[in-house]
Amino acid sequence: MDAVAPPGTGLDRTRLAELLRRERAAFAAGHPRSAGAYGRAGSLFGQVPMTWMNKASGGFPLYLASARGARVTDIDGHSLADFSLGDTAAMAGHSPPPVLRAIQRRTADLGGLAVMLPTEEAAEAGHELARRFGSARWSFALTATDANRWAIRLARALTGRGKVLFYSHCYHGSVDESLIVTTPGGGGAPRRGNVGAPVDVTVTSRVAEFNDLKGLERELAHGDVAAVLMEPALTNIGIVPPEAGYLAGVRELTRQYGTLLINDETHTFCAGPGGATAAWGLSPDLVTIGKAIGGGIPAAAYGMSGELADRLLARSDLDLIDVGGVGGTLAGNALSVAAVCATLSQVLTDEAFGEMITLAERFADGVAGVISRYGLPWSVTRLGARAEYRFASPAPRTGTEAAAADDPQLDDYLHTFMANRGVLLTPFHNMALMCPATTAADVDLHTELFEAAVRQLS
Repeated sequence: MDAVAPPGTGLDRTRLAELLRRERAAFAAGHPRSAGAYGRAGSLFGQVPMTWMNKASGGFPLYLASARGARVTDIDGHSLADFSLGDTAAMAGHSPPPVLRAIQRRTADLGGLAVMLPTEEAAEAGHELARRFGSARWSFALTATDANRWAIRLARALTGRGKVLFYSHCYHGSVDESLIVTTPGGGGAPRRGNVGAPVDVTVTSRVAEFNDLKGLERELAHGDVAAVLMEPALTNIGIVPPEAGYLAGVRELTRQYGTLLINDETHTFCAGPGGATAAWGLSPDLVTIGKAIGGGIPAAAYGMSGELADRLLARSDLDLIDVGGVGGTLAGNALSVAAVCATLSQVLTDEAFGEMITLAERFADGVAGVISRYGLPWSVTRLGARAEYRFASPAPRTGTEAAAADDPQLDDYLHTFMANRGVLLTPFHNMALMCPATTAADVDLHTELFEAAVRQLS
C-alpha cells in the first residue's frame, strides 16, 4: 500500500488561513448569545462543563437551547442538522419518544431512581444485549470508561496477569492504561498530553499497531498480557477498518497466548444492531458498550461468556459485592436501565439500523463524488451508520498513520463553514453519524455544503 500523503497536500495554506478567518468572523457575528454565555462562564474549569467542549472550531462552543430527532437549536436560534449526535451518545436521536416515555414512567409514575434495588427491566436489557452481542452474562455501568475499567480488572483476576494490550491511538474513554502509543523503535510510550498518569503507562500496558499481526504477536509473546482491549475498527482517531483476516488473526493469537479478548463496541455499535461483533461474526471473551444504549441517559454495560462468569463467581477470594474495585453505587440504577430497555427495544432496532446504514452510504457516496470531481488526495471511509472523510489517500491503515493525517486548520475551516450554514459535525474529526431521525435531505445538505467549502478552497 502507498504511504499516506501529508495532510493538506496541494492546498494553498495562505488561502485556507484567510477562509478560516472569514468563517470564524461570520461565526462570531452570527452567535452573539453563545459568545456571551461562554464569556460569563468563569465559574467553570475552562469555562465549560467539561473541558473537551473547548474543542470548538469557531473559537467558542455553541450553547444548546433544544434538540429533537436529528436537529439541534442553539441559543441564537439557529437550527442545525446534527451529524455529531453527542459523539455517539445520541445515536438513537435526541429525546426519542419511547425513551422519554420510559423515563417519565420511571420518574413520575414509579419513582425510585437510586435505591440499590434491582428492577425487572435489568434482566430484560441483559437478555437483549445477549441476543445482539452473544455474551451470555451482563452487568451495568454509567460510562464506557467504567465498563472498560471493570472488564480489565476481571480479565486480570481471571488470568493472573498484570498488563493489558492496546492499539496505538486507540480510544477507550479515560482508562489510564490505554494512553499509550507506539514509538519508531517498536516500543511503547505515553500518549502526548496524558494528564497526571499514576505510573509510567509501560508498567501497566503493551501496545501494537492496528492491522499489524506480527507486532501484536511480538507483544503477546512476553506472556504477561491479561487482555487485548480493542475496538474492532479504530474510530476516535478517524475510522480505521480492519484489513481482511486481521480480526480472525487477533482472535487466534489471543487464544494461542492465553490472553482474553475484549471488544469495545461503544463507537463500533454503528456497524449494526449487535455492533461489529455480530456484523462480522466475531467471538470476543468480553464486550463493553456505552453511550448510545441509553438513548441519551448515561448508561453502559459489559458482558462475558457464561463460562467466564461462573469462574469469577466461584472465586471466594474476589470481592465482587462490596469494595473489590468493580461496580459503583449508581451503576444499574432504575432510570438508566429503563432507558436502555426502551432504546434497544423501540428505537435502535434492526430495522432502524438498515435505514441508518443506507443513509451513511448516501453520505459517503456524496463525499466521494466531491473528492473525485476536485481531484483531492483525500478519502472517505464508512463503518455501518457512520462515515468520515480523511485528508489522506489511500486512507490510513494504522492509528499512527491516522494521527499523521490530521490537519487541525483544515478541520476547523470545514467545521466552521458547516456550522455557519446549518450542519454540525463531530468536533474531534470529520465524522458523521446517522440516527433514526436523519433524513436524505440532511445528508444532501451536507454534500452540497461540502462541495461549496471545497470549491472555495480550490
